[in-house]
Amino acid sequence: MSVVVAGVGMIPFATPRTSGTYDDMGAEAARRALADAGIGIGDVEQAYAGYVYADSAAGQTALYGLGPTGIPVVNVNNWCASGSTALWLGRQAILSGAADCVLVLGFEQMARGAIVPAYADRPDALWRFTEMLGDQEPEAPVAARFFGAAGQAYLDRYDADATLFAQIAVKARRHAHANPAAVFRDPVTVEEVLASPHVFGPLTRLQCCPPTCGAAAAVLCTEDFARARGLDGSVRIRAQAMTSDRADSFEGDAMALVGAGIARRAADTVYEDAGVSPEDIPVAELHDCFTANEVISYEALRLTPEGTAAGFVRDGQNTYGGRVVTNPSGGLLSKGHPLGATGLAQCTELVQQLRGRAGERQVEGATLALQHNLGLGSACVVTLYEAIRR
Repeated sequence: MSVVVAGVGMIPFATPRTSGTYDDMGAEAARRALADAGIGIGDVEQAYAGYVYADSAAGQTALYGLGPTGIPVVNVNNWCASGSTALWLGRQAILSGAADCVLVLGFEQMARGAIVPAYADRPDALWRFTEMLGDQEPEAPVAARFFGAAGQAYLDRYDADATLFAQIAVKARRHAHANPAAVFRDPVTVEEVLASPHVFGPLTRLQCCPPTCGAAAAVLCTEDFARARGLDGSVRIRAQAMTSDRADSFEGDAMALVGAGIARRAADTVYEDAGVSPEDIPVAELHDCFTANEVISYEALRLTPEGTAAGFVRDGQNTYGGRVVTNPSGGLLSKGHPLGATGLAQCTELVQQLRGRAGERQVEGATLALQHNLGLGSACVVTLYEAIRR
């Protein structure tokens, strides 16, 4: 049985200084997804809400803006993969027969500045990761230390140049220029990226996603539900996998520490379940929280063989006219990264691509689309969407 993505919606992302509150943002994204599907909140049987920085039951607070319906609302907190984890749970509910129609929501109201632990009086959820990384430049933001170390490991392993990562930031801005929902749309050059303030390892400020606020949502349903109500059933989730760490994440490889291994396992499961090859993918939304992670993810997801990302990027194989258009939305780097909303924003972009409604960002002829969403700690969700042409 396929799971139909009958509706998607998101609000334009914003900086913490200019955003609304999480409940208003979440309610508006849910309204947009329901309107896109052509149903009301009363047609929904279950809801799943992903977020990081809000109290328990924040999902109810957001959805009550549409009216208290009495349906189950499940709150999901899985770091940056919270939104796609909610999507994974919603799909499970449909596949199990527990529901015919679910609403999946992601939102985040972030504070300015780098992410810091919320609690100082208990073990940090990332203590294994920081312990392996050591005390290199402890004053640097912790996420930048993880991904900066992974980026340096990549450059050292494959004798690559740091301009490789800078080119990812340039491409992100170029794609975001055509996305009115993105935060950062002004173009930048490689020279400007490299000259921006140093953060950690090979990373500069323009290679790090900024704190962002926003919300996105999707309506999932069975084929029968869509058919009976005349909903758009043209986009479906063909395969999906979710993974967490194994012992090899903590054996000294900085790239494995930030999710290369768990991404590869999730992607391989998706390709096998769907019976497709990485070469069949024309468009993908990847978790580019830092430029280094997009490069590492190209290879983890088998979009290019190991050690070949420099040529892949240099030859424009990661953009329009190349082999696979990566992050047509502008990605986390330029569209923004409201942690809980990111997975559903990726879903929204790819569904619109497969519907042929992505405007200037459209990847012509796309019938498959791949989503990769990562949260350290760790969780990785890889989702393959398919357009059904009739």
